[in-house]
Amino acid sequence: MSPATARPHRALSPDDLCTLSRIGSLALSPDGACVVCAVTQGSMDTNQSSTRLWLLPTAAGMSPRPLTQCGDKDGQPAWSPRGDRIAFLARRTQQGTADATSQIYVIAPDGGEAERKSRFAPGIESFKWLPDGRRIVFAAWVWPGLKGAAAQARRHKAFSERKESGYATGEAYYRHWDRNLPMGRVLHLLLLDTRSGHITDLFEGTDLELPRATGDNEVYDPSPDGRRIAFVHDPAHPPLPGNRWALAEIDVASRQVRPLADDPAWDFGAPRYRPDGLALAFTAAHVGHRHTALNQLAWAAAGQPWKLLADPTWDHHVDAPLRWSDDGTALYFSAQERGRCHLWRCQVARGDIDRVFEGGWVQGFDVAAGAIVTCSDSGLHPARLHALEAGQARPARRLDQFNDALLARRQLGTQREVTVRGASGDPVQMWLTFPADFNPKKKHPLLHVIHGGPFAASGDSFSYRWNPHVLASRGHVVAQVNYHGSSGFGFAFRDSIMGRQGALELQDIEAASDWLLQQPWADPKRLSASGGSYGGYLVAWMNGHVAPGRYRCHVCHAGVFDRVATFSADSYMDRPRDLGAQFWNDMDKVLAQSPHGAAAQMRTPTLVIHGAKDYRVPDCNGLAYYNTLKARGVDARLLWFPDENHWVLKPRNSRLWYREVLDWVVAHDGAASKSRRGQRGLA
Repeated sequence: MSPATARPHRALSPDDLCTLSRIGSLALSPDGACVVCAVTQGSMDTNQSSTRLWLLPTAAGMSPRPLTQCGDKDGQPAWSPRGDRIAFLARRTQQGTADATSQIYVIAPDGGEAERKSRFAPGIESFKWLPDGRRIVFAAWVWPGLKGAAAQARRHKAFSERKESGYATGEAYYRHWDRNLPMGRVLHLLLLDTRSGHITDLFEGTDLELPRATGDNEVYDPSPDGRRIAFVHDPAHPPLPGNRWALAEIDVASRQVRPLADDPAWDFGAPRYRPDGLALAFTAAHVGHRHTALNQLAWAAAGQPWKLLADPTWDHHVDAPLRWSDDGTALYFSAQERGRCHLWRCQVARGDIDRVFEGGWVQGFDVAAGAIVTCSDSGLHPARLHALEAGQARPARRLDQFNDALLARRQLGTQREVTVRGASGDPVQMWLTFPADFNPKKKHPLLHVIHGGPFAASGDSFSYRWNPHVLASRGHVVAQVNYHGSSGFGFAFRDSIMGRQGALELQDIEAASDWLLQQPWADPKRLSASGGSYGGYLVAWMNGHVAPGRYRCHVCHAGVFDRVATFSADSYMDRPRDLGAQFWNDMDKVLAQSPHGAAAQMRTPTLVIHGAKDYRVPDCNGLAYYNTLKARGVDARLLWFPDENHWVLKPRNSRLWYREVLDWVVAHDGAASKSRRGQRGLA
């Protein structure tokens, strides 16, 4: 087909988002020559997604290739210490036995059939190899008080076959995100011998457990000699959501436990042994000063008290994981900075911190044998893999081409970063995404997309849930404001909204709206606002605190409407800290930060979206908000998912979500939007 007759490129669609390959967890081989990563692909036809492992060389001359093909949820790949095998988690059917829960499989890097190595009935959450290449430490939900894997299997069988559906508990910490925590169980560290299949519960007979909020392998780490395992735990009894964490170390042979860092004023996490095993790096947040404290780099050398590694005035939040350089002189980590997330390096001896790889947004990385691999996206492309050499000035080399062909057939709008003067006169960042057919000589509708968190940020990142290019596909200029409370702008900015939520954020959003409406390409009659989670809270807040008519409509996804009812959330212990009040002691202060307190002033048409499996912001919020608007005669529409959580994950539900959102906004743009209504049915 000649260029003259070629089809014109079209805007990105929800179906495209489903089709794009999404790079997940990655691991570098011990020699740095190859990286294995999980790649997820969605399907509108099956309304499901599948994940398999890919192997990519870090040097030029070899092509990437799929490593696994039999499973549909292969994840968390990890190389054996000698680099001769790759372990991963999967649920498969092998030798006539189907896995009821996730198990550990092992495959050779050159392919072949993966071999199941574990048969632990309760299932496996995460794992790490021990240095001998024979044993694996893993995290699993177990029934405390039982002895041995056989007893756990019997209890699991009986529990799985029960006829009752009730969940009974006396725990204060019993559910997280979208599921009840396994009833009557706790999260333990166990040891698997891959040759014999024998399993040992390292926490058996103790009251120790890993943090219930996460089963990932960044909360524990085996020492380089395999004799000790450092782990994070909640020192309080019983555990509570939002508690600070302590660090301890268990001797694998004797199971003796000794504390490494336990301070009521500090919250610790992400332990990582130095290659010589004589020091342990971790994160430390000074929660005794403020519960919003940033993670800092810390370490504990053998036989010495722990201490901070870098200048405590370095005003960034250190994210897990941590990775040591081969010689143990430097630590690698990611951290946000003004709407971007970079890979950083701390020179331990001096505490100096510098950027190693600039995002976009670094979503993951690994370090081995002088090689570094990053997984990073930007506002203009999904996550990509790059390889670079530590200490070398040569540019990073692209490793994958997963999405290049599809993106070459799509036209994305440009993006722009601007700064407005917000609350307290502070500079506030705003990202703009323009429609692919943007014409600066024409008037365009405007759509705020307000991020959640609030300790999060809109930035130079490719989002699947609120993709600005898809949201701009009907001609809107999409604005994303990093209001007060957003992460990546220092502690003071992050902490500023505590005890007065809604106030500064609204000033920032309104200042951004004023700036937008002054632009020659902006249609002042077509301004709308949308947001999810904390962004949904802010949209509901705006409805009662902004004069009717300024915004044509709102979209509130998983937003907090009633601060008291939201005490049913999994994070209920954090909310009084954020509000600076407990509703049973100071109801007035809580209501002053709750959107439903201004329900009498709400007149802006609103699309309310919620999922029934959302335990972070339970759907009583969305239903009450929708019902309130209906009772008051305000134009409202409800999109409720019985099978989705805080996010919308199923491909067809995601397509429906985008269609409902864009149809709602376009329908409320007014007469000027009629020319675009023919585009209503998204593919």
